Amino acid sequence: MKKAFTIFAIIIISCNQKSSINYKQELITADSAMNEMAAKEGFNNAILFYADSNIVKFEGQQFPVIGKAAFEKSFDKKSDPKTISWKPVNAKVAKSGDLGYTWGNWKMITPDTTYYGNYFTAWKKQKDGKWKVALDGGNATPKPK
Repeated sequence: MKKAFTIFAIIIISCNQKSSINYKQELITADSAMNEMAAKEGFNNAILFYADSNIVKFEGQQFPVIGKAAFEKSFDKKSDPKTISWKPVNAKVAKSGDLGYTWGNWKMITPDTTYYGNYFTAWKKQKDGKWKVALDGGNATPKPK
């Protein structure tokens, strides 16, 4: 009887809890989907689509842009670069399952140069279960080996 109760309790707990591995995969999937959208719609348009209303966007040698409305006004949607791509290396999610981050490597191809760098994106889970970008930034690096 005790063994059956223990097995039953494990099954109930397993069904009612989403593991951090699933949350991690959700973040990697969201980050990868944002990358795919950037190739079609442009880098900033993709971030805007995935942005939380209180996003903080860091840009090189500029003050951060705070808030989705301010971010939307900060770039020209028609000439948004589509040659930036990135790939998440890892993701971590808080035990609460509502905050997490991804980080990885990016590449931007221009007619005469290819640039490389690293990025970080902090994600916040919304009430509807979708992950939105709360904080985003990155830096340039030398060409990878």
